[in-house]
Amino acid sequence: MNHVTEATYRMGFTVGEHSARHMRRILRSFLVHWRLPHLVDAAELALTELVANVVRHVPDRRCAVIVLREPYGLRVEVADGVPGSVAAKGGDPLDEGGRGLLLVEAVTDRWGVEEAGDGKRVWFECDA
Repeated sequence: MNHVTEATYRMGFTVGEHSARHMRRILRSFLVHWRLPHLVDAAELALTELVANVVRHVPDRRCAVIVLREPYGLRVEVADGVPGSVAAKGGDPLDEGGRGLLLVEAVTDRWGVEEAGDGKRVWFECDA
């Protein structure tokens, strides 16, 4: 399902190792259109990390990506069908996993995890 409005983009994906590249292009085109090009680097890095988590931890690799233009800037959500949480904020940078979420925390203004139906939604926000 692909749904686009002036301030929202929603699409379902089955992701693989190279999917983040395509999603970054989509995200970049919206940020340029919304006159938020200064958010491109941070948002692309954060989206890449969330997609990598789907590839690594979601058995069927299915997810939905939602890109929202908000009054304060940008919100991106990646929802999947696996319930539970992701690595806790402030994890050990020497752990084998979880460094991607430390990057998300470092380059975005806010991020979090919410229950969503039978799964979860991991999101981040960048202020304009």
